Amino acid sequence: MSVERPSCPAGAGGGDAVPDFPLGRANGIGPPRGYEALRRDEPVSRVRVADGHVAWLVTRFEDARRVLVDSRLSADRTHPGFPMLEPVTPQSRRNIAAVAKSLVGLDPPEHNVRRRMLITEFTFRRIQRLRPYIRQVADDSVDALVAAGPPADLVATVSMPVPLMVLCTLLGIPYADREMFKARTADMVGQNTEPRQRQRAAAELRAYMDELITAKEDAPTDDLLGRLVVNNRTTRAFDHELIVGLAMTLLVAGYETTTGMITLGVADLLTHPDQLAYLTGHPEAVERVVEELLRHVGVIDAMPRVATADIEVAGTTIRAGEGVIVSFASANRDHHAFGEPDVLDVENGTRRHIAFGYGVHQCIGQNLAREVLCTTFRVLFDRLPGLKLAASLDDLEFKKDTNVYGIETLPVAW
Repeated sequence: MSVERPSCPAGAGGGDAVPDFPLGRANGIGPPRGYEALRRDEPVSRVRVADGHVAWLVTRFEDARRVLVDSRLSADRTHPGFPMLEPVTPQSRRNIAAVAKSLVGLDPPEHNVRRRMLITEFTFRRIQRLRPYIRQVADDSVDALVAAGPPADLVATVSMPVPLMVLCTLLGIPYADREMFKARTADMVGQNTEPRQRQRAAAELRAYMDELITAKEDAPTDDLLGRLVVNNRTTRAFDHELIVGLAMTLLVAGYETTTGMITLGVADLLTHPDQLAYLTGHPEAVERVVEELLRHVGVIDAMPRVATADIEVAGTTIRAGEGVIVSFASANRDHHAFGEPDVLDVENGTRRHIAFGYGVHQCIGQNLAREVLCTTFRVLFDRLPGLKLAASLDDLEFKKDTNVYGIETLPVAW
């Protein structure tokens, strides 16, 4: 039977008792501690997000998976009830929605048409052909780490350049321009970035991508964006602006998340020496180790949606027009799904987690992300088996003001 709770229309206050989202994190690798009580006592609860909306937060694993495949929940950022996780102005909301319309802000069937045009670029077989190149990038980055220390910053030498260089090569973006889009990306994903600063960063990155795509339209290149331009001449699934938006989405989403995952994954292993010992003793098990780190770390916490019809989740009625936030980080620590979810157990890593989402919007680049992570960990710990933290975990600066969790710098020694 459905339990009818007070309705929370889009933008409604809902009272001072409604907590802010995201929930506060203490310094550390795991998700906010408040999720455990929510999963136990109130698996669908009200929270207030940065744009002022009150939305429903879903924290259990099975509920999260059901929500993510429910066609009555929309990814449309133009819907007035869609909960934005960062402060926005009316103009910046429109800009975000326009970029999202390239792919991530679409619902089926439009979403399916555009995703099909991209999926061949991210198949397991195509990513496997990139393995030697990814290995070389990882080796070169570990060379830079060794040359810089010890101690040295893993973020500057490995975590950041490896995924960024691989993405630039895949997409056909000049790596020499990395400082420009690194800075703009940081402003775009920061939760505390002023709306006007976020808007300016997005406009500058968009102008850069507009020029890049225009050049590829004039003279197509043999890379993902160049091939998309050529294929689109037949399908007409995208226009110029949508390809620009897609290029922005692929760069920002792929770079920030994988950088955060390398950094947090290494920190997680270095603070669990028994688990690191398993990896170094069983290097062939690196894929399983990566899956457990993806579940345990929680780089991406939240996926927002908006209900287009009344639905029921865990006995709670969510009305049409109300926002919904699915917590990946909480769902991946649900004891109903994972037994001892707070324990890092790399020997029993499983792909059952939802670190890459679930359903039609599951991360299109997950094969690439997995390959970059596996190769980076394999090279790093093979070449530097004595790697250790050069600072206390409590002294590190965690990225608590961004939608992509991470660590600003990670000093390591060996």
